[in-house]
Amino acid sequence: MPLIRPYQPQDWPALWPLLHAVFSAGDTYAYAPDSSEAEIHKAWIEGPEATFVVVDDEGKLLGSYGLKPNQPGLGGHVCNCGYLVDPEARGQGLASLMCEHSQHEALRRGYRAMQFNLVVSTNVGAVRLWQKLGFEIVGTLPGAFKHKSLGYVDAHVMFKTLEP
Repeated sequence: MPLIRPYQPQDWPALWPLLHAVFSAGDTYAYAPDSSEAEIHKAWIEGPEATFVVVDDEGKLLGSYGLKPNQPGLGGHVCNCGYLVDPEARGQGLASLMCEHSQHEALRRGYRAMQFNLVVSTNVGAVRLWQKLGFEIVGTLPGAFKHKSLGYVDAHVMFKTLEP
């Protein structure tokens, strides 16, 4: 059974290759495909309020997510998350597990809603999953994502209220 726990510095040697592989693909995240290890560490580990990892029974890292305020100050009650699953571990429900965990964690931390700012429209699996988990597309940004192989494609803003 996979375990979600807070990120620890000793996780970095296993996490960095996963982050690098996904970001360099240039098809789901807005990070530059040639982002350096230091840039990604800052964005994924230092920037978020909290970063979590998913590990299997043997301790192998299978995925990660970060949670942070979507905006400062008066918009700080809405959080934002980014999720990453090892390509070899896809199809095991890990993204669902992390998203559900992040919603509970967000409520625990006092957030009232969660917003995804740039869900690439061609990432149909993610769009379908987030909708299944209660997120709505509240806007579509025409050509807002420069897909590495498809060029400019639309991106969705997705939103879910966590607390009435």
